[in-house]
Amino acid sequence: MASSYFLPCLKRPLVSALALAIALGSVPVVGVRVAAAQGQESVADLAEGLLDAVVNISTSQKVKQDEEGAPSPTVPEGSPFEDLFEDFFKGKDKGKSNQKVNSLGSGFVIDEKGIVVTNNHVIEGADSIDVIFADGTSLPAKLVGTDPKTDLSVLKIEPKKPLKAVKFGDSTKMRIGDWVMAIGNPFGLGGSVTVGIISARGRNINAGPYDNFIQTDAAINKGNSGGPLFNMKGEVIGINTAIISPSGGSIGIGFAVPTELAANVVKQLSEFGETRRGWLGVRIQPVTDEVAKSLNLEKAGGALIAGVIEGGPIKNGELKSGDVIVSFNGKKVNDTRDLQRIVAESPIGEPVDAKVLRAGKEETVKITLGRLEDQDGTKESKVENDPTARGEVKPTPDDDSGDDAASAESVTILGLTATFLDDDSRKTYKVSESVEGVVITAIEPGSAADKAGLKVGEVIVEIGQEFMAAPSDVTDRITALKQDGRRSAHMMVAKPDGDLRFVGVPVE
Repeated sequence: MASSYFLPCLKRPLVSALALAIALGSVPVVGVRVAAAQGQESVADLAEGLLDAVVNISTSQKVKQDEEGAPSPTVPEGSPFEDLFEDFFKGKDKGKSNQKVNSLGSGFVIDEKGIVVTNNHVIEGADSIDVIFADGTSLPAKLVGTDPKTDLSVLKIEPKKPLKAVKFGDSTKMRIGDWVMAIGNPFGLGGSVTVGIISARGRNINAGPYDNFIQTDAAINKGNSGGPLFNMKGEVIGINTAIISPSGGSIGIGFAVPTELAANVVKQLSEFGETRRGWLGVRIQPVTDEVAKSLNLEKAGGALIAGVIEGGPIKNGELKSGDVIVSFNGKKVNDTRDLQRIVAESPIGEPVDAKVLRAGKEETVKITLGRLEDQDGTKESKVENDPTARGEVKPTPDDDSGDDAASAESVTILGLTATFLDDDSRKTYKVSESVEGVVITAIEPGSAADKAGLKVGEVIVEIGQEFMAAPSDVTDRITALKQDGRRSAHMMVAKPDGDLRFVGVPVE
């Protein structure tokens, strides 16, 4: 029956429309059926103008016999593609000590002189790379530069004539629900076009430190990696990189690196053969709800500085432990990942503005970034932590200048027991000589301290931005915070190796 072609939710409106047409005698029934069958507007003209700029990437790699080749897609037995996929994904030379493995991916031309963009994982470890065009032309490619952190690579080919190239668009202008088009080489089927919408933005799938993926339901499969995701103007707004799938095939959850991130990386790889990222030289942690309460912030957000790296770009106290960065180089910082990404994209050696919350007030400071080397500079554990530099002196249990409370050996509050960090406790808990404060010797299970994640052997350095020189300082400061109406105590805590973090402990 004709009605079986329509979705159940559309049956009732269609019947009503037919009844109305018959009653009025003005709209032919066949006209309704034709209109319903047309679907969305065709993208044929758009696709036709872009196909020549999208390429297949074919790589070859020699591996030892006991190493596995690339995973092969499942195809029906006896399919004409069975042998093709076997060659592409498993290699032809089985049984030999050095097996040759071929793999396929996608890419696109961004310069008529032969600059091609693809994914790092498409060409990683390849002995040879070939770029294959829609007309069947195949050209050998040279690797210009690659960046595993964003999974992007730039290739160079030598064409005999200017190539059809596409340009980057502005991915920040794309909205959830906007139409997009993917072109690529799924399962070796070059020039495949699929259409969908942007399902979500800013996705973190734990693929790298700068995750900020566009999610789309346009069909993306094995072999689409490195191919472009276009807007309806024919501009590249993403590079297709990953999918979530229990079967290895598309289920409508694909991810593309947005051009707001990719464009700068591609530019650096093209010009320098490497990335040149900014380095702030601080150690950061998330601002949790409890930490926000302890800092008297309206809501959780931003990136909390847990320490400043010795010898890093911050040399004159522009940033301090306990600062919360809420904006950097004119861009809002919602969380630590935002800060990492924004800093990496910011210029090196040039002053930029950073807005921080410090002691409850917003301040703007000038920061000059260094260059990020191979390590992740925001996770260094060697940080500045010298209470004497702030004019504070650590008393010892033998110091009789204070009263009885000040000389107490230990205190218990909020479910933690803290004592002096003397030579014996430093040895017991293997605390670095660079760490100062009071050491935690016991945690009551289920207590506020336990729920906040405090551990035995950690050292309380500060509470509410005041240095803890003696166990009695802990009770005095927490009592003062409660009297001030604070619901949470903001603690700077050091691990035995000196690695700092901030913890919010409820005091109610």
